Amino acid sequence: MTHNGPVNDRTPLPVPPLAPLLTPEGRALLDEVRDTDPAQELAVATRLRREHPAELVSAALGQARLRQRAVVKFGAEDAGRMFFTPNGVEQSTRASVATYRAGRLKELGVTSVADLCCGIGGDAIALARAGIRVLAVDRDPLTAAAARANADALGLADLIEVREADVTEVDTAGYDAVFVDPARRGGRGRVFDPEAYSPPLSWAIEAARRAPRAAALKVAPGIPHEAVPGDAEAEWISDGGDVKEAVLWFGTGHAAAPSETVASPGPGPAPDPEPDPGAVRATLLPGPRTLLSRGLPDPAVRPPGRYLYEPDGAVIRAHLVAEVADRLDGGLIDATIAYITADEHRPTPYATAYEITDRLPFNVKKLKALLRERQVGTLTVKKRGSAVEPEELRRKALPKPHGSASVTVFLTRVAGAPTMLLGNPLR
Repeated sequence: MTHNGPVNDRTPLPVPPLAPLLTPEGRALLDEVRDTDPAQELAVATRLRREHPAELVSAALGQARLRQRAVVKFGAEDAGRMFFTPNGVEQSTRASVATYRAGRLKELGVTSVADLCCGIGGDAIALARAGIRVLAVDRDPLTAAAARANADALGLADLIEVREADVTEVDTAGYDAVFVDPARRGGRGRVFDPEAYSPPLSWAIEAARRAPRAAALKVAPGIPHEAVPGDAEAEWISDGGDVKEAVLWFGTGHAAAPSETVASPGPGPAPDPEPDPGAVRATLLPGPRTLLSRGLPDPAVRPPGRYLYEPDGAVIRAHLVAEVADRLDGGLIDATIAYITADEHRPTPYATAYEITDRLPFNVKKLKALLRERQVGTLTVKKRGSAVEPEELRRKALPKPHGSASVTVFLTRVAGAPTMLLGNPLR
């Protein structure tokens, strides 16, 4: 098969080797520069170079910067002990998502996983902490070295074997499951065609189908639904409201996922079904909360009611807006817009609710006058189905605060007409 670039090529940026940082001198230097303020790096480097090799000082300060950036994904405790590459920080899975995915594999009875395209080992770490034995494979020598150092630093070396190899040449027959995280960036930036992944999605799918028990393929959340194989379950995952990834699952059968989806007894929406191959789900972290597709038709379009609901991004990507609208007894404000409206407030983890106070045709002057009249000092602008840039509207409509009040304005369409809906979020 042919690929756009080498298989498993993450095109890492040139960085110093990790080996010097793994020596006693290197580790001591890392501890010393751990909390270095970037503004003080030059002064710190000048002082340290009197006692240590210049290359080691530069490597330690660079690693300290990467560790600081990694805190948001791995937490301060782990990030402060791990080793990173620039691409590794950028492309690694957030720990909360990796932990959730490892939990699903554990629920499926998986005891060993071949982690292909392992990067700096974020997923391997989560799998090992779930008690799963891992073969972690990456083609790039520096990336594989970082994964090996991380397994050792976190006390997981007994469960994680790191191998520097081309993933297409690795025998995974001795493992219950495979996890594949193809590179989705090339020399020109982000790759959108799944067949331009490295390795291509088609190769990853065939590797998944050969797995004895289960498989998970991490893909971009923008993957077209038509690119999802019929024998795969597709899951979109958000964390704290931000969509992080999509996962194609194989071999899930009727195994229940670790979710908090609960249906109320009596009247109301039907309980979510158990997942089948071909199922679609949206999972929200923390929680987790999982919403499964029930194959509902598109919601009816209706005039805006008292409440507007903004579905979570994972719900929208998974095309499950109808399932949320059904729970809310709501409809759409426009056939092409993923905003749900309803007359009653029903709290749901799958959408943020707003109480709507005003509906206006799009008119900046009218909005500006209204904000002044109501002494608004904080304006939040959201848009869906509008070409207007939120920052531009904010600058024109509220050039300076008028008071302490706050309001959210939705730039959208109602029955095809450009409209502004004003309101406030419900807590």
